[in-house]
Amino acid sequence: MRRPGIHFRLVAAAVLVICATSFTLGYVGVKIFHGFVRERFDDRMSFMARYLALNAELGILIGEKDMLANQAENLLAEKDVAEVTITSRQEGLMAHVSKKITGPLHDIEAPVVVKSSREESRAFNSVGAARADNQNIGRVRIKYSTAGINRFLTRMTVRFLILAAAMAGICVVVFFFVSRTLVAPLRELSDTAKKVGEGDLETRVHLTRLPETREVALAFNSMLDSIEKSRRAVEAANKQMMRQNTLAEMGKFSLMVAHEVKNPLGIMKSSLDSLKKRSADTHSDTMIAYIEDEISRLNRLIEDFLAFARPVKPYFREVDFNAVLKKVLDSCRMQFKDRTVHAEIAAAPSEAMVYADPDLCERMVGNLLKNAFDASPAGGSIIVRAYREGEMYTFDIADEGPGIDETIIDKIFEPFFTTRSKGTGLGLAYVVQIVNTHDGCITAENRQSGGALFRVKIPLQSSSAEGV
Repeated sequence: MRRPGIHFRLVAAAVLVICATSFTLGYVGVKIFHGFVRERFDDRMSFMARYLALNAELGILIGEKDMLANQAENLLAEKDVAEVTITSRQEGLMAHVSKKITGPLHDIEAPVVVKSSREESRAFNSVGAARADNQNIGRVRIKYSTAGINRFLTRMTVRFLILAAAMAGICVVVFFFVSRTLVAPLRELSDTAKKVGEGDLETRVHLTRLPETREVALAFNSMLDSIEKSRRAVEAANKQMMRQNTLAEMGKFSLMVAHEVKNPLGIMKSSLDSLKKRSADTHSDTMIAYIEDEISRLNRLIEDFLAFARPVKPYFREVDFNAVLKKVLDSCRMQFKDRTVHAEIAAAPSEAMVYADPDLCERMVGNLLKNAFDASPAGGSIIVRAYREGEMYTFDIADEGPGIDETIIDKIFEPFFTTRSKGTGLGLAYVVQIVNTHDGCITAENRQSGGALFRVKIPLQSSSAEGV
């Protein structure tokens, strides 16, 4: 079983200490608060009883029940008072009022006494029967409910507990992040070393403000940068070597095709033309047409191999690229006239003079447009949009086909890579070759509305043209 790490131990200790402290302080605080509030509440009720007893002295002495009833009604208006009773030692019940109120009820009583300091008491003493000073002449009893104060104490207790829990949570969160900042660099170093051991040489350690881990991270990253640089150099050399070997093999193959296949194809084409002139049979004409189509297809494949393996030397001159786009688009419209595909140039800059080889550019644009026509469904649209970006002439060719599979979008420009059963995989590779000759770049992506979009950027003044 894996032992808990430093981060877990620090957080666990902080949680225990903070929770214990918060619970203890909360418990003591709630007890003190409850005692204080209840003491104040009881003092208030005791004060009201004594105050009523003091005011009821005159009413009891003169036997005025209405006055006593009014005093009792005034006291009953208090929220927590449920019942008020005033009694006399001689005459018994003098006033009694009550109201319905929930909660536990408690009683408090106060005696009504005659005080010698009161002038009214002296007057009544001289008229009535003799009464000794401070004689108890009656009693006041108040019955009150503690439901309100209990609800208040409960509400305040809940609020206090919520506040304590919130403060404890804030302290735990703060300590968690503080602890994580201390432990995170060590954990990141461990994770990075593990990833490097698994073969991921592109990962790096983030630099922190801690001097101890910052120096280790700098040394570790420097080591990884050196390894990654060496690895990329080796991969680039291997790719270049593989490409050169492939092109060399293609060159040998193309020479063989030129001598061994192209001449026989020419003879077969000439013989087929003679047969077409002599044949009058409809069935034979159909078979001849099939053979002619296959010969033409083989001839195109051979020409593709030859064009890619032995590209002609470019001849740069000032070319109106808008005219190139229009010319190739018109040619493709004629070639694919049986397809109900709408193609147009949506926009073009007013000035589009580019130093380029017009023949190579026409082939490049032609390959891209042919792919767009092949991918577009019946009734689809092909949009060619040209514009200028600084010193670059840019044009986009967008179709409404199925788009490019995301798993192969990075491979479509490689030689011999194709998804078509009759393709050679050299069309887009040849386009890349022409674009690179003009110091440009080409990208492919899928449109959000559906279909593929190829974007080509060519410098208005190519560096390759300077020496031509």
